Order: sequence, then structure tokens, then C-alpha cells
Amino acid sequence: MKKYILLSAICLLAVWSVNVADAQTKPRIGIAGIQIENSVFMPNRQALVGRPLTLPSYLSPDSAMGQAATWFPALMGGGGGRGPVTRESFEAFCDAAIAKIKENMPYDAFWFYNHGACSVDGVDDPEGEFMERVRAVIGNDALVTTTMDLHGNVSWRVALYSDLITTFRMAPHDDAQISHRRGVVNLLARLASGKGRPAYKAFVAVPVLLSGEWTSTRVEPAKSLYAMVPEVEAMPGVVDAGVWIGYVWGDERRNQGVVMVYGDDKEQVGKGAKMLAQKFWDVRRQFSLEAPGYTLEKCLDLAGASNKKPFFISDMGDNPGGGGSGEVTWTLARVLKRPEFQSPTGKSLLYCSIPGDEMVTAARKAGVGGQAEAFVGAMTDNSYEPPVKLSGTVVYVSPEPPAQDAQAAGGRRSANIAIIKTGSIYVVVGTSSPTPPLANTGIDPTKMDIVMVKQGYLVPQWYSIKADWVMALTRGSVDQDFKSLPYKRIIRPMFPLDPDMPDPELNVIFVPSAKYVYGR
Repeated sequence: MKKYILLSAICLLAVWSVNVADAQTKPRIGIAGIQIENSVFMPNRQALVGRPLTLPSYLSPDSAMGQAATWFPALMGGGGGRGPVTRESFEAFCDAAIAKIKENMPYDAFWFYNHGACSVDGVDDPEGEFMERVRAVIGNDALVTTTMDLHGNVSWRVALYSDLITTFRMAPHDDAQISHRRGVVNLLARLASGKGRPAYKAFVAVPVLLSGEWTSTRVEPAKSLYAMVPEVEAMPGVVDAGVWIGYVWGDERRNQGVVMVYGDDKEQVGKGAKMLAQKFWDVRRQFSLEAPGYTLEKCLDLAGASNKKPFFISDMGDNPGGGGSGEVTWTLARVLKRPEFQSPTGKSLLYCSIPGDEMVTAARKAGVGGQAEAFVGAMTDNSYEPPVKLSGTVVYVSPEPPAQDAQAAGGRRSANIAIIKTGSIYVVVGTSSPTPPLANTGIDPTKMDIVMVKQGYLVPQWYSIKADWVMALTRGSVDQDFKSLPYKRIIRPMFPLDPDMPDPELNVIFVPSAKYVYGR
């Protein structure tokens, strides 16, 4: 905390300094990134879409940090669907982003705003590849900060082309904005102080590959592991430290746990990195699901027998927030067949959610209170179950969006959903979101007996209202049965795929600065 206050003070000092000088002397800082998380274990393919990058609120023109530099946001690469990204769209995004970046050269610094779990057909390390191409254009003199999700992957190239690097310390990611801001604070502080790039970056590969569901920081052992990160950050000569769990549903050599620490004192940087990596490895067998995990059938049995409401069930195998398609019907098909939900007077169950534009159209035609029938889900991701024919009463349908809505807000559309009741089940149709917009729909999740969401660990919206919670080991491209996944390219041995593997060396490798890779 003391260190963070000091860095903030340095930033404010920098603001004061540039305000009394000519605005032309402000550092010029570019921004670009790739924010996408996509499992390779699905048939879908999607385009990487470059959208204008909006500055976060802490960089608003009237904020201290916003005034500390001249900011040049380029493009942010995001998803247009689910599944790995096509090579063609990746190349198009890189070309468009770099063309935008060239418009505002030169730069004193650059900020890569990445997630770290992008999968592209034929590209082993999309973020690292993008960063290398940008560095080739802006040069290696620019000071670079990279901010990431802890479920992303730090490849060697990402480490190499980052002078400063930071990641989240919480899962769920309640500290996402704080962490991105920390990376920018560190960047501004190094510019203002004249210290520039830290002298040392320590990298330690930890051969553990687990999902966020198994490593939530709300519970042990991740809670204690991540509590060590600020302690390492506070060591003399250390600027920042991070533990990356990595992305379990990718299949490249970069998919593994990683620890990085950087700063100006080699001994302290290396010591801190080794401490975190050793702790990560030592607690590997203690990781478990945050809530009890069972088969779908047992989860439904427990929910049916419980007097607690709402009783939450996580449909983990198709979590779109973890990189799943969000359209797998395996779970929904089985829920619809359960006899206890066949009667309208049975226990109420809210299912969130399943795509199905055909059903939304049918519901709009039938109107609220009318009967509608259409196929939902599995439009492309039908590996586990075909589309389900859903029939029921229209409880809600959103107004038809205006024709121009699809072009608004960078391609984002208004909610276009229907809620269909069949028996005692309420199915939210038209989106893959596990947190669909339920306001003004007449559906109150707190009044439901059971709420089933396509999610792993519950996000705060659901976590705050749950009366009880279990995690269903369902099918999908983000399956929690890691040993069943058809890995071909990750480095083996890897825990827990190889549970009896020998202890690794956990070597601390000092990453050179990109400035010196080619001798200049």
C-alpha cells in the first residue's frame, strides 16, 4: 500500500511538472491490445474484430493520470463469436492496428492492454506475435507496460517485449480495473522519475495447468498464494510481481503457470520470483473447486431436496466467460427431461442462457402469454448435443431492436431475448450470457428455487444472492475433466495431467530487455 501511494504521488508530481511546462513535452503513450479468451476444443471459428479503444475513466482528460501524458488509443481486438480466431482475421487486425499506431508516431511509451488467452489457427502466440510486430514499428526505445488477466499466458515473447508487466490478483476479477491502473501508474512513475525500464525481469515457468474454477482466490490455497504477491512487491528494489494461473483450454507451449517479478535489485527480484513459484508448486495438490462439484444429476437432486433458495448450479462445461461457445445444449436437454420440472407447479428453475434467434422471432410473433416453439442452441457447436426443440409459454420478449442498432456502439447490440416457460423451467433464449439482462422482464432470480448459469465460479452478481451453490461437471469445450482434453502441444509433464511428475527445478530466468535483443 505504501508503495502504491508513493507511485501515485510520483504520478501527481509528474502531472504538476508537465502542467508548468509546454504541453508538447508530455510523454506520448500509445495503447492497443487483444482482449479475448477462447477454447481450442470447439468446432467454432470466429473473427478477431478491431474496435476503437476507449480510454478508462482514470485516464479521462480531467484526471491527474490523464493529464500526465498524451494518450493515443489505437484498436482493441475482440471477439465476434466463439472458438479459435481465424488466421485471416488476425492478420487483418494486426494490419489495421499497426496502421493506426503509425499515424501517431513517435511514442515515448506504449501500453499493451491484453487478456493473454487468445487462440488463433496457425499462430502459437498471438499476443506475443502482435507485440513483436508493434515493437518492430515503434522501436525498442519506447517504454512498454503490459497488463493482463491472470488466466492469460505469459509467453517468452510477451515477457521479452514487456518492460513492465502486471496481472490481476483476484479471481473473480474484482480488481481488474485496479490492476490495469497499477500497470499504468508504474509506467508513468518510471517515465516521471527518469528511471526508465527496470534492470531485471525474472520469469519462472510453473508446470501447473488449472482453470479458474479450481483456483478461485476467494478460497485456499489461491487466497494465500496471491496474498504473497503484495509482500513480494513490497521487497526493496521490486516494482511489481504477478502469478499467472494460465489458460487451461489452450494447447500451445505457452499454456502453463508463470511467475514474473521485475525491478532494479537483481537479488530481490530473483528471490521474490522463486518464493512465489515455489509456493505455487507446493500447494498444487490443495487446489479444488470453489463449491462442491458433482455430476449434473446429483446437482439437480441436491437442488430439488434443498429448502434454500435460490439454489445455484454452475453449468461449467460451457462457460462463455471461460472461452466456451455458450451454445452447447447438453445440460439444457437433460434438465428439460427431468420429471420434477414437467409440471408448472414444480420447483422453479431459471436457466441462463441459450442462443436462439429463431425462438426470439417466434416469441415476438406469439406475444407474451402465447405459445412458441423453435430450435435453440448448438448452431455450430453441436459436438455434444444437437439443437433442442423448445416449446412453451412466452413470459417475456424484448422489443424488436432498430435496424441501425447492430451498427451502434462498435457493433454491440441491445438485448434481443425471450424467456420461455416450459413446465416449471424458465429458459432465457437469445444470448449465451450467464448474466442476461433480467431487469423489467418480470423475472426475479431471488424468487426462484433454482438458478442454473453457464458459469464456473459465480460472479459477484450471483454470488451475493446465492443461498446455496454446487458446480455441475457438465460437457462442453471448457470441460473441467482436464485429463480427457485432447492436448497435443503443451509441454509435458504437466500437473495435474501427470500427477506423479517429479518436482521441477523452477529455474529463475532473467529476461533480457527487448532493447538489447539485437544489440541496440
